[in-house]
Amino acid sequence: MEYIFSLEIIYLIASITYILGLKMLGNPETARNGNLIAAGGMTIAIFGTIFLYQGEIPMLIYSLIGIGLLLGTVVGWLVAKKVAMTKMPELVSIFNGMGGASAALIGLIEFNHYTGDTLSIVTILAGIIIGSISFSGSMIAWAKLNGTLNKPFRLPKYNLLNNLMFVLLIVFAAFIAWSGSDSQLYLYILFFGALAYGVLFVLPIGGADMPVVISLLNSFTGLAAALGGFLYGNMVMLTGGILVGSAGTILTFAMCDAMNRSLVNVIFGGFGDTDLTVGEGTDGPQGSIKKATVSDVAILMNYSQRVIIVPGYGLAVAQAQHAIHELEQLLEKKGVQVKYAIHPVAGRMPGHMNVLLAETNVAYEKLAEMDDVNPEFPNTDVVFVVGANDVVNPAAHNDPSSPIYGMPILDVENAKSIIINKRTMNPGYAGIQNELFFNDKTSMLFGDAKSVIQALISELKGM
Repeated sequence: MEYIFSLEIIYLIASITYILGLKMLGNPETARNGNLIAAGGMTIAIFGTIFLYQGEIPMLIYSLIGIGLLLGTVVGWLVAKKVAMTKMPELVSIFNGMGGASAALIGLIEFNHYTGDTLSIVTILAGIIIGSISFSGSMIAWAKLNGTLNKPFRLPKYNLLNNLMFVLLIVFAAFIAWSGSDSQLYLYILFFGALAYGVLFVLPIGGADMPVVISLLNSFTGLAAALGGFLYGNMVMLTGGILVGSAGTILTFAMCDAMNRSLVNVIFGGFGDTDLTVGEGTDGPQGSIKKATVSDVAILMNYSQRVIIVPGYGLAVAQAQHAIHELEQLLEKKGVQVKYAIHPVAGRMPGHMNVLLAETNVAYEKLAEMDDVNPEFPNTDVVFVVGANDVVNPAAHNDPSSPIYGMPILDVENAKSIIINKRTMNPGYAGIQNELFFNDKTSMLFGDAKSVIQALISELKGM
């Protein structure tokens, strides 16, 4: 009884830290501490489970657990410390996939222990299906974000094939559960079938939709973990899984709202399926563009009162986050008011730009969300767009035939002057040309973001 009371208290404390940590993650200023608090709660829950377990555990098992914890901690720590900020979305996909794989493996191991208990078998089979889909889907998402899979791959009638395969998985799982079968062959057929479905589920979805896919797969992993908690009667595992699952689901729909698209449209088709590689042409608005030099832009910024910087994935690719922060500080010393406009789906994962800029210690109050900053553009002297594309494309407002029509964007076209830094005129992940490039107020500043910004800094220092 003392054991149960002690472990339940530990689980209660850990659950509270999860809730508190998740709440703190909603604000950039408290996010780091929230992450640490939740991680601390997870740590005490793990060690409480190991050392307060009721029953005898062979020393070999303790040794294997210790080795696993040590290896996981060392590998996770080294990978997280060394990963470049441009690779953070890929890392998130891999870590999320590992969670799904863990949930699926729990089901494979525990299946024979609950033969005859229909409710537990249903829980196990659901965990195997959802965890496997999360794992294989996350690996495909990683490959897409990493550039290994540059384009969506769609089999003929892929929607019909995917839906049929999903229905077959559910029917087969139902057969296993209600037949009372303890066949390992059936179990592994279900397991590998779910892995295959996860691949087919994510493979057709284009890069533009990866933020939504990552959030959705994250919610799958949380649900699979919650099923494991239900199976074991482990309240802390159940709480953590529910929080991850619900937060991932909410974020998924928030991402869809930010693109003015339904989740069904993301999964079964949409503008993400038209990714272009460098050098490919594209239909869309055409016209003349104005090219600017570094000196032109430096002069314009030097005599401005308000400058808004719009970061995008190109900033991350060039690893120019430190340079842009230095530019911001230099402009402020000259009396220019500077802030950053952050679109909800800028980058390759939710919050990618916030994390990128936080690395350079950009003041949190300078990061303005889309709804807050849009009214400020008409009174802004210069908007400096660095590597962003689809999230500033006026076609979302102006062209009913555009795939992104209706998508909420940053209204940079309303600013007095617009400077766009890109390497080339190639379109973004939506695969469509950007009307903003041909706006009379727009000047194109071509070149690598880091090199261009460093040159801007040098010019400004000489003024």
